[in-house]
Amino acid sequence: MPRTLEPELQRALAERVRYCHEMGIYDFYRRESAFPDETLPPTFQSELREEMSPKKSAAVASIAHSSLAAIAVNPEQGVSDPSAALKMIREDLGDCTRCKLHQQGRKQIVFGVGNPRAELMFVGEGPGADEDAQGEPFVGRAGQLLNNMIKAMGLRREDVYIANIVKCRPPGNRQPERDECETCSPFLMRQIAAIKPKAIVALGATAAKNLLAINAPMTELRGRWYDFKPAAGDPSWPGSRLAVTYHPAFLLRDPRQKGEAWKDLQMVMKYLGIEPPKKPAEEAR
Repeated sequence: MPRTLEPELQRALAERVRYCHEMGIYDFYRRESAFPDETLPPTFQSELREEMSPKKSAAVASIAHSSLAAIAVNPEQGVSDPSAALKMIREDLGDCTRCKLHQQGRKQIVFGVGNPRAELMFVGEGPGADEDAQGEPFVGRAGQLLNNMIKAMGLRREDVYIANIVKCRPPGNRQPERDECETCSPFLMRQIAAIKPKAIVALGATAAKNLLAINAPMTELRGRWYDFKPAAGDPSWPGSRLAVTYHPAFLLRDPRQKGEAWKDLQMVMKYLGIEPPKKPAEEAR
């Protein structure tokens, strides 16, 4: 039988979870206790008391002995409607001040847009000036090219979901820094877990490297599938397949690579069972 926590321990645990959220930690796992009885060794209890307040120490001890397999800490977990789950994630994000980007000229948070039940999700790097002004990802010149790419696949922008690694515009459209990505990406992972897309397309090296935790050039990242599933995902969901292609902004700078990007999208279309339009290559130009 699961052990029921006393109200005092529940409050202490909630306090600890809120603290971890502020630190950018959203996924928790439990290891089986190495001790068969209900009492932690006195030396370990002493160490806990020295490092933590009595409430937090009691909460950690309770977690160690709890028969729960995992602790759901994200408010949207258990919500079956992806629209409602995304709304809860956005509310949890709030007027985010978790990293320095909120002090560097951002106008607003750019959360994400599209179909909450999309089979296909695009993930870019971060908002630019147009996105920061309108509060929606990929609405500038690169966004117009992305729209054409989506249309060339036989889809509409409204059919897919679009988001970025970071949700605030880096100053001067610079590349997001590592700490900014690490602080913001848990919210993207929660979005992916809520939407449960069948396929994800990482747009550009920054998106690919942050999603896959692989430091490799685009030439090595492209042309293959990756299995992808956020740690916070529903255990019954098998996860997504992830492909990598060039960022639309890069394609604007080097139009010669549009043909290579179209090959990547054709791979995605084949996996999703999407019939190509009659003149797809022309639509993407």
